[in-house]
Amino acid sequence: QTLDVYAPRRIEAPRPIAVLFYGGSWETGRRQDYEWTARALAAKGFVVVLPDYRLYPAVRFPAFLEDGALAVRWAVDHGPAYGGDPSRIVLLGHSAGAYNAVMLALDERYLKAAGVDPRTIRAVAGLAGPYDFLPLKGAGVTNVFGREADLAATQPATFARADAPPMFLATAWPLSKGWLSA
Repeated sequence: QTLDVYAPRRIEAPRPIAVLFYGGSWETGRRQDYEWTARALAAKGFVVVLPDYRLYPAVRFPAFLEDGALAVRWAVDHGPAYGGDPSRIVLLGHSAGAYNAVMLALDERYLKAAGVDPRTIRAVAGLAGPYDFLPLKGAGVTNVFGREADLAATQPATFARADAPPMFLATAWPLSKGWLSA
């Protein structure tokens, strides 16, 4: 549970903080694989926090969300030392990381448990993310989520609400794969 911080070379005023979650089906991935993305965002003026989070089989849902919430807490607490504005947090993610970002923004329990005011999340961008994938199909998601008694509570779509932060959600998962419900 470590993280890297990327910041613009020059900061004349506090910048938004982007917390970037990598993908890998909650089983693989590491923050170093997304260094190029973090550098590109920093070049555009964001202070970027790129955390690792625990993966299956070491953990199952919701441990990686709890790790993500702690990373957001770290960004709020330590972002100003890197020129970041802790009142302007954006969550970004790819694939499983998109799920993590969206779920943290929509199900406020995780941020609140970490001591973060959910209103600090100003926007979310999820790329190639699974946002509504019931029924569970395939060993990967079944291993990670299948032990939950309330599977609906594992789905970002369950927590969609009008007052959520603005979101850009993109997916490339075909319906035939069973990741998304119609």
